[in-house]
Amino acid sequence: MLHVAVIGTGYVGLVTGTCLAEHGHHVICVDSLQAKIDALNQGVIPIWEPGLEQLVLRNTAQGRLHFTTDTAAAVQASDIVMIAVGTPPGKDGSADLTYVCDAARTVARAINGYKVVVIKSTVPVGTGDLVEALIAEHTSHPVDVVSNPEFLREGSAVHDALHPDRIVIGTDSEKAASMMRELYSTLSAPILVTHRRSSEMIKYAANAFLSVKISFINEIAGLCERLDADVEEVARGIGLDKRIGSAFLKAGLGFGGSCFPKDTRALIRMAEQVGYTVPVVQAAVAVNHRQREAMVAKVTAALGDLSGKRVGMLGIAFKPNTDDVREAASLHLMQLLTSQGATVAAYDPVALENGRQAWQAQASPETVGAVSFCDSAEATAEGADALILVTEWPAFAELDWAAIYGRMKQPYLFDGRNLLDPETMRRIGFVYNGVGRRAGNS
Repeated sequence: MLHVAVIGTGYVGLVTGTCLAEHGHHVICVDSLQAKIDALNQGVIPIWEPGLEQLVLRNTAQGRLHFTTDTAAAVQASDIVMIAVGTPPGKDGSADLTYVCDAARTVARAINGYKVVVIKSTVPVGTGDLVEALIAEHTSHPVDVVSNPEFLREGSAVHDALHPDRIVIGTDSEKAASMMRELYSTLSAPILVTHRRSSEMIKYAANAFLSVKISFINEIAGLCERLDADVEEVARGIGLDKRIGSAFLKAGLGFGGSCFPKDTRALIRMAEQVGYTVPVVQAAVAVNHRQREAMVAKVTAALGDLSGKRVGMLGIAFKPNTDDVREAASLHLMQLLTSQGATVAAYDPVALENGRQAWQAQASPETVGAVSFCDSAEATAEGADALILVTEWPAFAELDWAAIYGRMKQPYLFDGRNLLDPETMRRIGFVYNGVGRRAGNS
């Protein structure tokens, strides 16, 4: 058993710390916000992630998981200190390392002996060198700075933390590598020890590759629509090739969330800073943006001038099983639709309030009132000229679609995630339009 301090109780920090406690380690999670720590100590979880609340409650009850604002005490009581703070994008797309550097300085001032300082945050290549230098300015104690990127998927993060595909450890220190192996000794996943900079690059390369794969199938979907092929069949056909695989071959409205959009832009910026370009990644970002514009173009083709038209929106979260709306397709669609004079009625089973807050923060004074947030899927359909399915929540497939149809003013249904069966929707009376489906299936 190791003693671990986790700096930051956001998505990555809370899930990582809790799952390390579940594996038997003694974990102290640190945050600067007293109200957040008080809530966590009372069992109130600030994020919606399946299975997380039960693990937090169990491990706090069993004394392995603690929450505090006292960084110094947590650091001094720990063998390993993990930095898991945010790295939000700057205006130029590069990762803002303010929180990482602040955490490094705070940790360094508290160090009372040899520590392994782990960078869990997603950071540009070379950040480990920067953190190492910052720590050296504030302590004479020996410290090894390790890169240990997370590969958590929102909505299945607990499973991913407890059953990872691989563990990447970036360090040239045998002592640090040994401690990290001990930290993950209860896991069966392969452990890859690399140079620190390689580890930092692995995280960006993985997310960029998956983003490219999503944009590739979306690009093929657009071609399928014009050649009367079905992207669902195409995706199955190429996904059976073991060299390609079926994961992330789902046509739709593109990627969102806290990772793919931010990390692709950061990778593009990293390349620019060293006089290089990554045109494939740049294209993936452009295609992702185009998917939302293409959806609005379909709605406009069906309805004509959008002024005064009401569009229902099913789903606000960027993906199912999360309340995260960061970079969500829904918010982009709201902006595009309202800018053309439409009103939007949106619903999400989990992310409704987050969506409301995000829209109010990003909307202009002229459009902020054009979006209403409904308490049911049925309410979004009331008097709607069109309905867009934006997030593939499983519950949406089980709706009473005949009742939905009966509430609408016009029968246009745009399935932005190809969740629904086209034939079933057509029999009900909808004019169904998916993404990359054959004309007979759309």
